[in-house]
Formats: sequence, structure tokens, C-alpha cells
Amino acid sequence: MAVIMIDVESDGPIPGDYSMISFGAVIVDNELNKTFYGKLKPISEKWIPDALKVSGFSREEILEFDDPEKVMQEFRDWIKNNSKSRPLFFSDNNGFDWQFINWYFIHFINENPFGFSSTNLGSLYKGMESDMFKNFKHLRTTRHTHNPVDDAMGNAEALLHMKNEMGLKISLK
Repeated sequence: MAVIMIDVESDGPIPGDYSMISFGAVIVDNELNKTFYGKLKPISEKWIPDALKVSGFSREEILEFDDPEKVMQEFRDWIKNNSKSRPLFFSDNNGFDWQFINWYFIHFINENPFGFSSTNLGSLYKGMESDMFKNFKHLRTTRHTHNPVDDAMGNAEALLHMKNEMGLKISLK
């Protein structure tokens, strides 16, 4: 499977009522040189200032971002062009990130190239360590900045560490 690490920034807790502001994706392979960055115009008048602040953008800035349908079509095409096999959605917080990506794919282009499943990086690490209190974040090389490409990259680096240094059996094709 083609493993794709995703990170999402939003202006609220759920899709539909609130908007996905930006997201980043990284194809997890030894090069980590295939990335996608989407910035999306809000779909709702509702937004939470503190949530938006995390993204580093103002409300005025995000109103100039790209049409969500266009961005999701471009992301779908990027996935198809960069996946030699079925894409697998990975995230640090897949409960949050997955809900936005899935909702936007289904709502705007009526398909989700990932199907209907995702994998949580933190849970995988906890299982490898047999300890529900362990945290993988020390395995990141790229600093966590809330730029979603940076954050996805750091998580991709952590997954590669789990594979290359800790013996995780995973196919990255």
C-alpha cells in the first residue's frame, strides 16, 4: 500500500459546521520528497478564533484561499499520480484529520481515494511499545509548526524510524 501521512488545520472541531483551512500530505518512502499542500476557502460562516489562530492565518487571509472542490480534485489526482498501489491514510490524530478529509472528499467530489479507513500513528507506536502511555513525538526530525506539511513530514519521519530502527513490518510501495 502507498502510505500517505496527513495533517489537517481547521477553524473548528467538526467538518460541515466549520471549515478545513489547510492540509498537508507526504508520501511515506525513503525520500519523503512527494508532498501536497492544500489551502481551502471556508465553507461556513462559523469559526472559532482560537482554532483558526493555530493555523497562523487570519479570517481575511483564508477567505482568499482556493475553492474546496478544486483543492480536493487536485489532491485526488496527486494521490493517484503518486500511489503505485492502494493509498493508506495515516495521521497523528486520525479521529480529527480523517473526519475532515473524508467529509470534504465525499461532499465535494463524491469519492474518497482512501476508502473508509485510516491508521493512527500514535496508537501504532503505543502498540509497538506495549505501553498506552508512550508517545512517538520524540521520533520526529522536522519541527511541529502547525504548517500541515511540516507536521505531516515529522510524522512521516517518525513512521520511517519505527520501520527502519524498531522493526515495524510495513510495505511502503
